[in-house]
Amino acid sequence: MSDLRPARGTDVRAETEVRRSRFVALLRRADDEDEARALVADARAAFPDARHHCSAFRVDVPGSNRVERSSDDGEPAGTAGMPMLEVLRGSGLTNVAAVVVRYFGGTRLGTGGLVRAYSEAVQGALAVTPRVRVEIVGLWTVDVGHADAGRVEAELHARGMTVTDVAYGARTVRLTLAAADGDRLVGVVASLTAGRAIPAPTGTAVVEHRLTPAS
Repeated sequence: MSDLRPARGTDVRAETEVRRSRFVALLRRADDEDEARALVADARAAFPDARHHCSAFRVDVPGSNRVERSSDDGEPAGTAGMPMLEVLRGSGLTNVAAVVVRYFGGTRLGTGGLVRAYSEAVQGALAVTPRVRVEIVGLWTVDVGHADAGRVEAELHARGMTVTDVAYGARTVRLTLAAADGDRLVGVVASLTAGRAIPAPTGTAVVEHRLTPAS
């Protein structure tokens, strides 16, 4: 399984102005509903004098259906939260929350104008959002001799394998490896140890790969 999510870290912020109304878009990684709602609370605290704090989020719940929510927060129904959610859907990102704070500029934008303004505000934040590709990969352990451990670890890294842990014992060194392709991993380890070491599966792990802007 793999999907795209915002990278963890600080909030992404983007601002636009439409007919003197100021729109401040905030976007954050949210791995559950509480984290998504926390962004709304933080936006209200950071911009207490704004008239609207509209929001939308998409969160994957392990073993259950994806949760999607939106709020117009006082704007005409369907003009803010749902358009924001549609933009998030179109981005392909999951586990993402967005809030758009609006300072009214004195000129009414109309239904279509509001839909465009809130949609474009979220699009502006998405354009500068760092992203990661999330994968569930297999975990494996393999025991090698102390004399071979450094060489084997270096060769695994050189061949694109992920070594997540190195534990030194009295007689051997246990390497914990993460791999999406278990058959390839077993083959690589066999070739590096002349068949003396055989990786054993131990479970799964979630791995995040940061993407370049062009990815």
